[in-house]
Amino acid sequence: MAVMPMFPLGTVLLPGGILPLHVFEPRYRQMIIDCLQEDGHPEFGQALITHGADAGGGDERAMVGTMAQMIQVEALDGERYALIAIGTRRIRINTWLPDAPYPIADVDDWPDEKPDPGLAIAVEATHARVQAVLKMAVELGDVSAETVESEISDDPSFATYHLASLAPIGPADRYRLLVAPGPAARLNVLDDVLDDVEAMLKFRLI
Repeated sequence: MAVMPMFPLGTVLLPGGILPLHVFEPRYRQMIIDCLQEDGHPEFGQALITHGADAGGGDERAMVGTMAQMIQVEALDGERYALIAIGTRRIRINTWLPDAPYPIADVDDWPDEKPDPGLAIAVEATHARVQAVLKMAVELGDVSAETVESEISDDPSFATYHLASLAPIGPADRYRLLVAPGPAARLNVLDDVLDDVEAMLKFRLI
């Protein structure tokens, strides 16, 4: 693919997910400026910080990430930026290059494996399960009620990413979903993760 500017964070952006950012660190301000000067839709890669801090360097970064397309950018006082980006596609990071001054990496697109014929039925079943788990999370005040009714894509493959984004899970589990080789495997991983989440929520509701 190409050498891309990267924004490592302590969270995981999935394709179809929304990433709001408040950019104030000088190196990432420069990254936004550089991205906006490129032809086409401004974008950057986002990857999980597996160990270390979000800022200041010295972190360890995952080798799979997501391309983030900037859909809204607002310049704020103090040379800060508020932006909203949307995850568009999965990438495999071949190598992290020296920061110059912001993180950059050599990356390739990583498309999903071809979906199984029965994927739509499996997505429907997992969607119902995610909604049931979200309802428990709403009862505990962990998420807003609107989240339960969030729509997912009509494309079964892309819908697996939407379900992974909606589920009330942490970055490590969300990364497991990102690196699943295809949509069927992603649903299997999500079902395993939901087993633990469901048990924990039920215990808290007792």
